Amino acid sequence: MDDVLAFVEQNAILFEEMLCELLRIPSISADPDRAADVRRAADWLAGQFASMGLSVRQIETCGHPLVYAETPGVPGQPVVLVYGHYDVQPVGSLDEWHSPPFEPTRRDGNVYARGATDDKGQMLTHVLSVLAWLRVRGRLPLQVKFLIEGEEEIGSRGLEELLKTEQGRKLLACDVVVVSDTSQYGPGQPAITYGLRGIAFFELVVRGPRQDLHSGTFGGTVANPIVALCQLLAAVKDAQGRVQLPGFYDAVRPLAPREEEQLARLPFSEEEYRAKLGVPALVGEAGYSTLLRRWARPTFDVHGIWGGEQVSKTVIPAWAGAKFSFRLVPDQDPEAIAQAAERFFRERCPPGVELKLRYGHGAPAVVVPLDSPWMAAAERAIAQGFGRPPVFIREGGSIPIVVHFRQQLAVDTLLLGWGLDDDRAHGPNEKLHLADFHRGIRASAYLWHE
Repeated sequence: MDDVLAFVEQNAILFEEMLCELLRIPSISADPDRAADVRRAADWLAGQFASMGLSVRQIETCGHPLVYAETPGVPGQPVVLVYGHYDVQPVGSLDEWHSPPFEPTRRDGNVYARGATDDKGQMLTHVLSVLAWLRVRGRLPLQVKFLIEGEEEIGSRGLEELLKTEQGRKLLACDVVVVSDTSQYGPGQPAITYGLRGIAFFELVVRGPRQDLHSGTFGGTVANPIVALCQLLAAVKDAQGRVQLPGFYDAVRPLAPREEEQLARLPFSEEEYRAKLGVPALVGEAGYSTLLRRWARPTFDVHGIWGGEQVSKTVIPAWAGAKFSFRLVPDQDPEAIAQAAERFFRERCPPGVELKLRYGHGAPAVVVPLDSPWMAAAERAIAQGFGRPPVFIREGGSIPIVVHFRQQLAVDTLLLGWGLDDDRAHGPNEKLHLADFHRGIRASAYLWHE
């Protein structure tokens, strides 16, 4: 590997410039006015793949195009599918950015720009490692396929439709998927994420009188939809943090002994975690540690409540609404949870109001076997690329496309994150630590060898 790594080292500045070039493209998929910029990012990637000698094409979808590229097949060797996305989140208020979001700025060893860590910087490490192999060796020891989409931030509809077709499944057939869109455990401590929680997302609307009513004139005679909504939501969890939907915990898979041992060995300070988040105390399901509650236990959270007047008008509102979700663990079924939620709220609907529960979307949890040969290869590659062996962690969030890969391609996904949990993905001043960008390229280069 010395020759490949030497090429990576010699081209470090060039690789950073390539990253900045991609980061300058404001490929905000959620903004229709940026459609041309999203296309420009796809064209940029396709051009890079073509210049590397890969077979490349852009696949048109119902939305933004998919960029597909592949190296030649190698008989008897694995096929790896690298997934990433070139679209980014909206930037929010420009006043909160210390430098323009689409003018990449190097400061304190980081590059600041929208998409730096989510996901342009992390995705690009794999492109550049393949570039290094091809420039030095002329070929890879296995086949690598790239699938880089432009709709991850708005639901991946085009990719999901492709995966449902026989042609799409044949095109993307592989032995394992590699995704770098997560984080390390901490600075200087690389990690492999082997588990993701699932999700079941809902909107609940409670309706009362025909129109808003004066609370002085009518108060005490009709039900207040906001009060009823709060009563319903408060009933979902008890004082010990346990979700009260009947059967909610019946299918929860306990952690394997190896998982418990590994999580117990992770360095973790509850006080540092509390202080970092700026909260007076940590709370959650009784009987479980903070890491277990964060990664391996199901949860219920309310994300927003609305209704009534925003100005100082004392009304009984005609309606109130809320959005909430359950984070799920193996082997909880989102559809079963949706049915249980419907029954739970119907049975507890207060008199004087009506409710409507809308099940928005769901995805089951994913756990990748720790004893797979792919996991072992990734562990060795990261240890060499970062100079330190990775720890194995779960992630409390959800990446629905990982579920689709398992369902449609029947393969597992390696979640190899080079970012840090303070990279502010989706927020102002998003960043990527440049040393980790280069370590990620080295780890990726080792991965193809391993």
